[in-house]
Amino acid sequence: MAISWKEAKECAAREGLIRVYHDCDSGMYGACREGEILGSFKEGIFLEHRCICMPAHLSPEELEAKEKKFLKNNPDW
Repeated sequence: MAISWKEAKECAAREGLIRVYHDCDSGMYGACREGEILGSFKEGIFLEHRCICMPAHLSPEELEAKEKKFLKNNPDW
């Protein structure tokens, strides 16, 4: 787990993963595989989290700008 896009990129490089994400429900960042579903279990039921997932090759600044633009264009998401 990470606390920023920069740390998420470091996780992706270290783990050989091609995607980074920001879990908007937990506030955490991280790295993942293509198509991986992120979430948590509550009382034995899997709850999918709202995550913004992008290619790890983008810079932290690009990731932040794209996330900001997405959230501005989708205020109810």
